Amino acid sequence: MSLAQVIQDAWNAQSKWLIMLRPLSWLYRLGFGLNKTLYAQGIKKSYTAPVPVMVIGNITVGGSGKTPLLIHLVGYLSQKNVRVGVISRGYGGKGPFPAYVDTQATAESVGDEPALIVQTTGVPMAVGPNRQQSIELLLSKQELDLIICDDGLQHWALNRQIEWIVLDNNRGLGNQKLLPEGYLREPVERLRKGTVIEHAAQPQSALHMHLAPSQPYLLNHVESHAFDPNLPFYAVVGIGFPQRFYRTLESLGIQQFQCHEFPDHHDYEIEDLDFEDQYPIITTEKDAVKIMALLKQHPDYQRDIWVVPVEAILSSACYEVLHQQLLEHGISIS
Repeated sequence: MSLAQVIQDAWNAQSKWLIMLRPLSWLYRLGFGLNKTLYAQGIKKSYTAPVPVMVIGNITVGGSGKTPLLIHLVGYLSQKNVRVGVISRGYGGKGPFPAYVDTQATAESVGDEPALIVQTTGVPMAVGPNRQQSIELLLSKQELDLIICDDGLQHWALNRQIEWIVLDNNRGLGNQKLLPEGYLREPVERLRKGTVIEHAAQPQSALHMHLAPSQPYLLNHVESHAFDPNLPFYAVVGIGFPQRFYRTLESLGIQQFQCHEFPDHHDYEIEDLDFEDQYPIITTEKDAVKIMALLKQHPDYQRDIWVVPVEAILSSACYEVLHQQLLEHGISIS
């Protein structure tokens, strides 16, 4: 097991030994605070795009549900005739950057989440560590009213007009410590400075969302057959908070599944999908993007691989706030 996975497991369990990492957390806080101050004082320069930028991010490491939220917002805004584009760091992608993402782009080159976003929505998208270059590439190809930045809440080199912070109440804030003692990227008080969208099945605030799973579909066989939740499954996941996926499987009536966890943004090898019997695999859409590319290299692979799609369901208050925030920046939605 990798060191990253050991720390991830310790975060989820709130292990007491994490206190040994507190000096590193102090260094992280110092470095993070200094960097933010340099941007705030103009010593480091921030880029302001010619169109409004909306950042969707979180203050925690790992999954919070922001990608399904972004996908939903792209579809919603497109239906309202808002010309929207998306940028992303392209984490896990090999580049070269900046890269324009189309439906033929692979997760290997642009990252798994960008590939999923574009394959799901067809939205104009550019990726790369330099957000300014990504925006300029995007605007050279498309006329846009709004740019949504996938993650990048802590990327002070990019000015933004709207910030949505997804807070997953299922996972919470852990021990509320900064990296690496805890999984917070920023102190808890950061939640007061953005629009917090509570991700919870039983929310306590007006601004909330939840993920609704749909019927699983087969990834790798031309001749489709009915999904049987009574079968034993291998749950193969490489996401930030796999426990959420396991609860989703239980909500679908799947009770027999063996967990096989990999680090977030894991690069799958065919050996990761090999088991002694022929029971099917079940996985997330984010993992499926990478697994599908792997299967093209191994056309003889025979085991069924089922994918569970999820959709973000937003409260009415989320749309009201969105309309108001966009109107403040010259974007009217009827």
